[in-house]
Amino acid sequence: MRIAIDMDEVLADPIHKFIQLYNRDHQVPLDLVIKPGTEIFQNVPDEVNDKWFDYINEKGFFRDLPVIDGAVEAVKKLQQRYEVYIVSAAMEFRNSLEDKLDWLAEHFPFIDWKHIIFCGEKIVNVDIMIDDRIKNFSGFSGRSLLFTSPHNLLITEYERVDNWQQVLNKLM
Repeated sequence: MRIAIDMDEVLADPIHKFIQLYNRDHQVPLDLVIKPGTEIFQNVPDEVNDKWFDYINEKGFFRDLPVIDGAVEAVKKLQQRYEVYIVSAAMEFRNSLEDKLDWLAEHFPFIDWKHIIFCGEKIVNVDIMIDDRIKNFSGFSGRSLLFTSPHNLLITEYERVDNWQQVLNKLM
């Protein structure tokens, strides 16, 4: 069986990086509480809410994102039972391709390059998809696991996983 695993907000934590850059640029600590069902840029002052888009379009933004807790160990375990693919809509942000490839090489060197798919729409032929964005489940006929992120907290129609241990509990 094949599994497609998303990168941002599933393997990597761009929210942490945004807060770090925001604090650097505005010298005001961002004590961010993201309201359920909203995007991070909807939770910052109006005068800087476009800054999120500036950051994610910068070269290097995706290169040093923190790894989501438990992701490396979980993906290694999943590889023992499944054919694992990393699938990212990296085409959305022009400068993310090289950053994401380098990030994967550093943190997930055991993922063969043939199992990395950078695309626009995630129209992949796999049995299970783990993603934080429900738009990627549209037209997908396999098992969808919605990885919890602030923007999807109000969504109830998908099988949810809050962390990598829950993924392992469901799939191993």
